[in-house]
Amino acid sequence: MKRALIAFLTVALVVAGVGWLLTAPSTLDAAILPNPKTGNAERGELVFWAGGCASCHADGDAEEEEKLRLGGGDPIESDFGTFYAPNISPDPDAGIGNWSFTDFANAMKQGVSPDGQHYYPAFPYSSYARILDQDLADLWAFLQTLPAVADAAPDNEIPFPFNIRRGVGVWKFAFLDDASEPIVALPEDAGESAGRGRYLVEALGHCGQCHTPRSFMGAGGMIESKWLAGGPNPDGDGRIPNITSSEAGVGSWSESDLAYYFESGFTPDFDSVGGSMVDVQENLAQLPAADREAIAAYLKAVPPIGAEAE
Repeated sequence: MKRALIAFLTVALVVAGVGWLLTAPSTLDAAILPNPKTGNAERGELVFWAGGCASCHADGDAEEEEKLRLGGGDPIESDFGTFYAPNISPDPDAGIGNWSFTDFANAMKQGVSPDGQHYYPAFPYSSYARILDQDLADLWAFLQTLPAVADAAPDNEIPFPFNIRRGVGVWKFAFLDDASEPIVALPEDAGESAGRGRYLVEALGHCGQCHTPRSFMGAGGMIESKWLAGGPNPDGDGRIPNITSSEAGVGSWSESDLAYYFESGFTPDFDSVGGSMVDVQENLAQLPAADREAIAAYLKAVPPIGAEAE
């Protein structure tokens, strides 16, 4: 009996140790990162709008120049607690003014804070992990030009057991995808524009985070077989629509319809954008017309998924 107990405890300790190692935060070696001095703030502004940074990190009522004050935005209510996007202004105390470029890269691509803690996936690093090195350096350069905001964002209000940060490592181990491969394999004749659109949608725009259903009762990873087929609204009301090329999605929209919607907020039926998509559309309106057209080309190339997938 004593030997059996010792064997059980030994196995339990080994399993716990392996689990602890597998869920440890993983960081990038600074040597493999681009030189931040190559960053271009003007290009970085486009990355900023494509990534929707202001939508979470600025006050929800902010307009025009106030959207560049990134002191933290409105609370994000969820079934797992209330999340507050942090201050990412250049303020050295309340924001990221004391971060290194390596700290920033690890936050964006690994979901790991400068002090080695997992970030909650309310921050869409599973999409940002696909960001190109030059875009990362450009975004970093742009963020340095923004006004410092001295106000610290509130702490997250996360109940037990979700407040155990190391548990996020379990989520990462189970659900994080290989960011080195695109989610959608485009047809050979899709063209460069659709390829650019794929990057804007799958990486910077993180569109799948809302428009794709999730596994494990909504707490898991995005179900890539149902990519952009719609899902529950994170705000709690209604559903996020299907935006694949099926009739249940945007199959009846032309590429020009989509591009115009991204620019103006008006649909082909003369309706206007609403809900959380308002912020997204306003961000997309800041991009060059060629980028909006690229997103449209990509969406029309995404495999159609019918209403039954929703």
